[in-house]
Amino acid sequence: MSNNQSLKTLATKANLLYVVAFGLGLFHLLVAAGMLNISTMPMRLTHILLAFSLLFAMKPVSKRLAGTRFNAALSVTLIVAVIIASLWLISRWKEIAFSGGETETADFYAGAVIIALVFEAARRGIGLVLASITLLFFSYPFLSPYLPGVLSGRGYSFERIVTFLTTNTEGVYGIPIGVAASYIIVFTIFGALLSRFGAGDFFFEISVRITRGLRAASAKSAVLFSTLIGMVSGSAAGNVAVTGTVTIPIMKREGYEPHQAGAIEAVASTGGQLMPPVMGAAAFIMAEIVGVPYTEVMSTALLPALLFFGSAFFIVHLQAVKSGIKPVTKRQDDGRPLRSVLLQGMPFIATFATLIILMLMGYSPFKASMWAMVVLIGLDLLWKREINKAFFEKLVGGISEGAKSVVTISAACAAAGIISGILGITGLGSKIALLIDTAAGGSLVLALVFTMFTSIILGMGLPTTAAYLILATVVAPALVKLGIPALTAHFFVFYYGCISTITPPVALASYVAGGIAGADINKVGWTAASYAVTSFVLPFAFCFGPGLLLQGDTLQNVMAVMTGFAGIAAIAVAVIGCMFTPLSWPLRIAAGIAGFCLLFQGWATAVIGILVFAALFLYQRTAKVAQPSF
Repeated sequence: MSNNQSLKTLATKANLLYVVAFGLGLFHLLVAAGMLNISTMPMRLTHILLAFSLLFAMKPVSKRLAGTRFNAALSVTLIVAVIIASLWLISRWKEIAFSGGETETADFYAGAVIIALVFEAARRGIGLVLASITLLFFSYPFLSPYLPGVLSGRGYSFERIVTFLTTNTEGVYGIPIGVAASYIIVFTIFGALLSRFGAGDFFFEISVRITRGLRAASAKSAVLFSTLIGMVSGSAAGNVAVTGTVTIPIMKREGYEPHQAGAIEAVASTGGQLMPPVMGAAAFIMAEIVGVPYTEVMSTALLPALLFFGSAFFIVHLQAVKSGIKPVTKRQDDGRPLRSVLLQGMPFIATFATLIILMLMGYSPFKASMWAMVVLIGLDLLWKREINKAFFEKLVGGISEGAKSVVTISAACAAAGIISGILGITGLGSKIALLIDTAAGGSLVLALVFTMFTSIILGMGLPTTAAYLILATVVAPALVKLGIPALTAHFFVFYYGCISTITPPVALASYVAGGIAGADINKVGWTAASYAVTSFVLPFAFCFGPGLLLQGDTLQNVMAVMTGFAGIAAIAVAVIGCMFTPLSWPLRIAAGIAGFCLLFQGWATAVIGILVFAALFLYQRTAKVAQPSF
């Protein structure tokens, strides 16, 4: 094949993907806007049909086989398979539902094809880790008669499992894929439109201006910028790839070591997944699974997110103090007054304000996001007063890009649906809870420790949304059975699923940041984990102190805010080993103890923490010479 023919083939494929992605996005926008009425099951079936077709066309069988005829032939075969199987189930869903679940042989074959395609989609879209975990759970009904102890079960036939998982809303087409089709795709399109219309540039400029003149200004603007972008990105590693190319070189020029700059970016990008109102799309799944309004998830997430955000600020500031990095007085912007910048960014400010206000008024997340997109597009037209080719390219391109972004999440949601369905039909969820309770010997603290390690291990190598989906179906119910409130239990596993991206040995966000920074990736990983140590402690604290989730009475909530921020400041001092001057190890340990006492809610611990931290503060203020750092 000549070079011209190759280029034409690639261009044709790119255009086809563009059209299919736009079709997927437009379909869900019409459903979200109420302009297209469709029942739950056919909507989810159509979503899988389009999303998987797009995924198989976008992702090669493997990097080695990318661009080969074998890859093209296999991908086309899989696309044809998902179309035929999905269309069959679409034609049959109503008859199956109205008959009380009666199926025929062809339903089983179509379901078996869909199950196989879910495994391949999970492998291509997310990686072998998720596909292997899903396969492990899928195998349980067939292996359970041969397993010992509490894991033993009566077993099920292959046909029974396949039809259960594919002909109702309990498996592949369950809550996770429903959330992907109803909420997540709308918000990925929302995020893509924000990016296309210039929100990233505005966020960066605002971040730089807010932190201008401060010590560690570049690192603080990186934290702010990455958090703002991370709210809508849905992937810590993806956020690092987008923002790190801008922020990491600036931090290195300011005086941070390469591994420090990479670690700061990795931590900030991870924190974006925790920050309301969007929280990387996982919050929508949480609201649906727990059965609470999305606004309750937002309000519950607010203080822990601000504590994470504040901890990152303390870390970068103290690291700058210890490294002798001075404030930069030279302007690093274009010199325009702040008023002009805010006026130009008004479409983005109004867009976020619309989103938050409508959700607080009780609108569903996807309705609120639809109106927010209308405001964004309308104000962009009002500000620029032109409708041209560039405008339509941004609009259509944003819809297509947002749809492309959701296909890997959809693969993860379908895999999570298989796991959830297996847990439900076999009772394995109750058995996992019993195993954790038995291993902990009735101790809630030990049960939380086991859950923490389980969450980090299961979350390693997975994007935030995929990690939370697995943890929400496998681990969170165990905590609920042990007496932890459902929303608190889900936040507990969600936090550890998020920070698994910066927890060695498999720390995806840290690895991406290390590559951009030109630093040793393992050094970046361990540095990022130390910078985020507050997040390893915070979930334990809010399990025992409802005020940290703003779920206590007024006094508890106020106390949680005050002691929480003091606590993260003390822990940051302990991690960096510096307040005004470097600290010896005994003083660092004292600062860490004070921080833990302040984070864990209670009058006695608060008094101890305040006294220790205040004494350390006064000692540092009056010290005439720097303390040795051993």
